[in-house]
Amino acid sequence: MRSPKLDYLPRGPRYPKRHKLGLIGCGGIAQYHLTAAQSFGVEVVALADVNLAAAQSRRDEFFPQAALYTDYRELLACEDITVVEIATHTAIRTPQILDALRAGKHVLSQKPFTFDLAAGRKMVALAARKGLRLGVNQNGRWAPQFSALLAAVRQGLLGDIHTLDMVMAWDHTWTRGSKFAELHHLILSDFAIHWFDIAATVFAGRTAHSVFANAVPAPHQDLTPPMLANAVINFGDGLATLGFSAYQSFAPHEYLCCVGSQGTLRGAGNLCNLTELELTTRQGTVKIPLEGKWFPDGFRGTLGEFLRAIEADREPSISGRNNLRSLEICFAALASADTGRPVKPGQARMGRL
Repeated sequence: MRSPKLDYLPRGPRYPKRHKLGLIGCGGIAQYHLTAAQSFGVEVVALADVNLAAAQSRRDEFFPQAALYTDYRELLACEDITVVEIATHTAIRTPQILDALRAGKHVLSQKPFTFDLAAGRKMVALAARKGLRLGVNQNGRWAPQFSALLAAVRQGLLGDIHTLDMVMAWDHTWTRGSKFAELHHLILSDFAIHWFDIAATVFAGRTAHSVFANAVPAPHQDLTPPMLANAVINFGDGLATLGFSAYQSFAPHEYLCCVGSQGTLRGAGNLCNLTELELTTRQGTVKIPLEGKWFPDGFRGTLGEFLRAIEADREPSISGRNNLRSLEICFAALASADTGRPVKPGQARMGRL
């Protein structure tokens, strides 16, 4: 059996010089946004951050000619900027997205898109009225193992999807003493949002009926957020099962298995760094080597898809509208973990961190 050709690698914009980017928020994640732009030859013409030193550091490293602002509204007033990437904290991001759309800019938001489904729908509606593109940086879709999985599903290699299982064990205690350790649901919200998004995308076009989730502390755990979690997403005629063991797990490991009517795709390896997948169909079994890594390819994938969508005047696959479905599943998982009951996606309108 020959290894299939999967269309999963990031693709850049066709006309990189047409796009002029502005970046709001120059914290740790900003380096990956800027690296992605630089790799495609897309110019970032302005950066904004309340911490001027942070903006200066990013400018000097990546785009020395870029203008600097401490007030993001001054960046939005720049007429040459066509696309604004917003990488600030979710809690303060909604008014920035709304202001950017009102200023006539396409917006690519960092994830999670919002903690409030009503606010998310408001942003999506405003973008539609203005004829602008609103996207979400769900960069996990271009992590090699997930991007290859989604390509196999799109190309029909697996047929109708029956089940998707994703399980991982690693040590997430590096968050001890940080702001992350103050989150009510560190694992199911801040971390698992990528996996909920992958599940929603694998089962695209099918409605999630319910989500049942658990989040509990490990024995003798010294962090406040529960570090062990799982979730089952019921699609009526399919199931997605997610498992997270994040407290002092030795030998970080990740496993995924997607079973369909025509084939099974599975892989295992170091956390977020799988190097191959295995496809089995009636014709036999074949190994599919993977190229790239989540960082930086995930960010290259989201930026490339967003800019190509602008060029083609189409809805990006990572649109805000599309992302609301992933958030509905995530918020249902948070509510289920708190109540001990299955929750229908859409019923939990807020994402409690």
